[in-house]
This record gives sequence, C-alpha cells and structure tokens, in this order.
Amino acid sequence: MNALINRRLLVLLGAIAALVLLTGLARTASAMSDFQEPQAPAAAPAAQAGAKPEAADQAKPNADKPYEEVAYRRFPVVGSRVAIWSVAQLHLLFAAFVLAVPIFAFIVEAIGYKTGDVRYDRLAHEFTKLLSVSFSLTATFGAFLTFMLIALYPKFTNYLMSVFSPTFLPYVILFFFEAFFLYTYYYGWGKFHPLVHLGLGLGLNIVGTAIMFIANAWLTFMTSPNGISSKGAVLSVWDAVHNYTWMPINVHRVIANVAFGGSVAAAYAAFKFLQADNDEDRAHYDWMGYIGNFVAISAFLPLPFAGYWLAKEIYAFSQTLGLTMMGGAFSWLFIIQAVLIGNLFLAANYYLWLGMGRVEGANPLQKFIKYLLIGIALCFMVWATPRSIIATVSEIRAMGGSSHPILGYLGVMSAKNTAVNILILTTFMSFLLYRRTGKTATVAWAKKGHVAQLAIFASVAIFVIFLGVYGYFVEATVRIGLSVPQVLSVLFAMISITAIDVFLFRGASKTGEVRWGRIPVISQYVLIFIAVTFTWLMGLMGYVRSGLRQHWHVYGVIRDQSVDAFTPTLGFATKVVSVTVLMFFLLIGLVFWISSLHDRPDFGKKARTREDSEGATGVHGAHSAHT
Repeated sequence: MNALINRRLLVLLGAIAALVLLTGLARTASAMSDFQEPQAPAAAPAAQAGAKPEAADQAKPNADKPYEEVAYRRFPVVGSRVAIWSVAQLHLLFAAFVLAVPIFAFIVEAIGYKTGDVRYDRLAHEFTKLLSVSFSLTATFGAFLTFMLIALYPKFTNYLMSVFSPTFLPYVILFFFEAFFLYTYYYGWGKFHPLVHLGLGLGLNIVGTAIMFIANAWLTFMTSPNGISSKGAVLSVWDAVHNYTWMPINVHRVIANVAFGGSVAAAYAAFKFLQADNDEDRAHYDWMGYIGNFVAISAFLPLPFAGYWLAKEIYAFSQTLGLTMMGGAFSWLFIIQAVLIGNLFLAANYYLWLGMGRVEGANPLQKFIKYLLIGIALCFMVWATPRSIIATVSEIRAMGGSSHPILGYLGVMSAKNTAVNILILTTFMSFLLYRRTGKTATVAWAKKGHVAQLAIFASVAIFVIFLGVYGYFVEATVRIGLSVPQVLSVLFAMISITAIDVFLFRGASKTGEVRWGRIPVISQYVLIFIAVTFTWLMGLMGYVRSGLRQHWHVYGVIRDQSVDAFTPTLGFATKVVSVTVLMFFLLIGLVFWISSLHDRPDFGKKARTREDSEGATGVHGAHSAHT
C-alpha cells in the first residue's frame, strides 16, 4: 500500500514539475521576444479598403523600415551573460565526463583482457553504464547553448560561424561516429570478440578527442585570435584553429577531463558503497572507488604542468593578458584555486592513508604518515599565501606596504612553484606507501633499491627547493624559466622511483591480504568531496580563461558592446560557479539513479513473485485450517 502511494506521489510530483517547467519556458520565450527588434517583411501589404486614414499613415513608416541585424538580445532576470555562462559550463562538465569515462573504461577493459581478471571487465562495464544518459545530456546542453548563442548574441555568433564554417561538417560527422561507437561499445558488451570490442572503445576515444579538439579551436580563438586581419577578415582557417592557446588547452583538457571523470566515477562508487547492504557489494564498490580515485589522482599530478604551459602561451600571445591573469583582476581567483587544489591534495592523501587499513595485520609504514602530513600542510600554507592582502590604511602603514614584510615573500611564483612540486612529490610518496602496505621485497638487492629510491627523492626535493630560493636573486624572465627544470626533475623522480619499485616488489611476500570493503565510511565521503572540489575548480578556472578577455568577444578584434560587458566581482563569479556546480550534481545524481534502474528487477517479475508468495501463503493457511 505504501509503495502504491509513493508511486502515485512521484507521478503527481513529476506532473507538477513538468507543468512548472513548461510555464517557465513559456514565460522566458515571451520575455525574450520583448527584446527582439521587429523585422518588417520585404514588401508590406497595401492598406485595406475602408481603413482609417490615420492608421494607414501610421503603418507607412513601418512598411518602409529596412532590415537591421540585431547585435544583442536580453535574457530575462539573470541576463544574457550568466545564462550563456551557466549553460556552457554544464555542457562542458558533461562533455568532460563523456570524454573521460571511455578513456579509463578502455584501459580497465584492456587490463582485464590481458590479465583474464573478470573484475576489470565488470568494472569497465559499470563505468560505461553511466555514459548513455550523460551523452544525451551533453548533446542536449550543446544544442541549448547553440540556440542561445544564436538568439542572444547573433552578430558575434555569425562572425564565429563565418570564420570556422569549414570545421562544422567534420564536427557533425564525427558526432555521428561518436554516437555509433558509444552505443555499439555499450550494447555490444559480451556480444563481440574482446579485441573487436576493444577496437570499438579505441574508436570512441579517438573520435571523442577529435571532437574536443575542434570545439577547443572555437573557444581558444576568442582569447588568442590568429589567421585574421586587424579588421577581422579571415586569412587562414588553419591558422585560426592553430592559435597560441589551442594545443595547450587540448593537452590541459585531456588531462583535466580524465581527472574529473575519474573523480565523478569514484563518487558514483562511493554512492553505491553507502547504499550497499552486503559485504560483496561493499567490496566491489570499494575497489571501484579506489580505481576511479587512482585514475583521478594519477591525472591530477601532471595537471599543474599543463597549466604552466597554457599560462606561458598566454604570456607569449599577450603580456597584457598574462599580467591581468596573475597580477590583476584575476589574481585573487588563483588564491581560491590554491585553496581548492590544496584541499584536493589533503583529501587524496587522507584517502590513501585510510586505505592502508584495508590490509590486515600491522602496518609499520603508517608511522611515516605524520611526516607526510606536516610536509603537505606546510606546502599548502605557502601555496595559499597571497602576495598582497586586503587591509585597512592603518594596517598597510603598520606593515610598511600592501605586502607583509615576511609572508609577502611566500606570495611570489618562486615559492608557489616550489610548494606545488613538493606537494606532488609528497602525494606520490603517499601512494608508494599505500602500494607497499602488506608487502615485503624479497629480491637480493632490496636494501640497495630502497636506498636508491630515497636518494632520488631527497636529491630532487633539495634541487627543487634550491631553485625556488635561487629564483629570489634573479630577474623575472630567469625566474619563470626555473619552473621548467623543477617540473622535469619531479617527473624524473616519479618515473625513476616507480620503475625501481615495480622490479623491487616483483614476487614480494605478502604479510597480509587486502580486505576490500573494510574501510571507514568517511572514506566514501572523501571521494564525494574530491569530486565536488574538482568540479568547482573546473568551473572557476573556466571562468578565468574566458574572463581574461574582459570587454572583448574576440580579444582585440570584436568588442563587447552589450550591457554585460564588465568584469564580474569575485563574489559574483563564485556564486555563478557554485550554482552551476550544484545544478551539475543534481543532474549527475539523476544519471546515477537512472543507471541504477538497470539493476532492479522487472515490474512483471516482481508482481509474479509477489503473487506466487501470496498463493503459497494461502495454500499454507488453508492446509493449517484443514488440520
């Protein structure tokens, strides 16, 4: 009875929601039409016989009114800029998820095929279940964004279409191929030979990446236009595509999408873990969350390096944009970015430390966690320290300037580059400790291997800190260049230590088995926290990249003449990003729920089971009465 009432309540709520949505759409369309300039037909009909003379005189100017292209239309309540901002961000978040999930689903399936472990195949299939609904939402928001651009910014949209029109046909064709590969990959699971199915997954990833590359050309052209004259005339479509920031954005987004997709998949596993009612399901979703988080953190570690490359190309294109980004109106956004990334490092390390408890028996490596925590906390504080602070006149006089006499030295790039590189090294060491938990190296050169790893780690850490301190004594151009050897040394440390570790622990003896599912519940909330923080960070940095243009649609070429041509305040931008992130997680929660319907029993089967149960009860009751 309660189930029937709940179903009727859901139907009623759904009908009310649909009615409210239709009413809102009607009111929005009506409001937008009020801002459209009337367009007269080519030839107005003659005045009807018997019409009043004053009416005919009034209609005459309208009949001769020429067509004028509307430059802007106003979106009701929130304005055109916020409307485009929100829809574009939602489209990009779902597109990032749809592009990232096939990458690690393909990798996980390939591992399963190579090792013969069916767990990996099941894991890849469960990841892929999230794609079909997400793909539909991505396409829907993409169409919505296109229509809104045409309606709200028609003149600017027409210009972009005139520049990039040769790319539209390949984009549409690739989109059809992506749909083919995606649905064939999902519905063909277990229907094809494994190598054929892996080929479908590979095709899906190649096509999806190509689609992203084309779309990135459109948005990067707005920030760093190329291939056009000073007046905006198209000179070379390829040069317009291959602008200064196109390839850095491509690399940055591929890495960021994988990190973001892994974090959302891990959050899905955490959601299922918290819902699980038996140890088998908890073990499976604990393992799934670990794999998703491992993919996310593995992609997150090199992400700052891709960000450095993007910033370098922005400086190369325009020093004005670079100074605006790092030292102007957007500098405080990077303090928020530092806090968010610091939280990500803390949460990722905390999850790894909690994961050590999965291994039964004593864990002697846990005694090193406190030292890693101290290092992470110190780096976090350095990275989040601003160069200048908001202070009163008396406070500025007391400090002797806008920068603190001591802490101000931690606000420059030398200190921050050093801090983030040490953070990455520390997180990498946390993963190594987790990987070694419950294992003992048995190779003859085990002691020498440990010493070599420790020597590499210590020497690279000292080298990174030395370059950071040296940066205070050289000019700015040299200081910026020092970030390159810092990055390369950290990459060298991670690659070389990992290579040694693989051979060092090959055939290692186990001191305890991993008990999947035996992990504190708080770890699942940590995974959800990581996903939310990743999403918030993507929205914030997307605003920075787009907002750098300030009052330009296409920087230096087409000026924004609308009423929204202003740089939003920090509070305004964070509010829009926060609301967009909330909307995304409400929608991704809907995706999780729809995906879970696949695991529920069919309604007809449930009804037959209930009827059989009631019938058996009736027979038993009749037998008891007869007795």
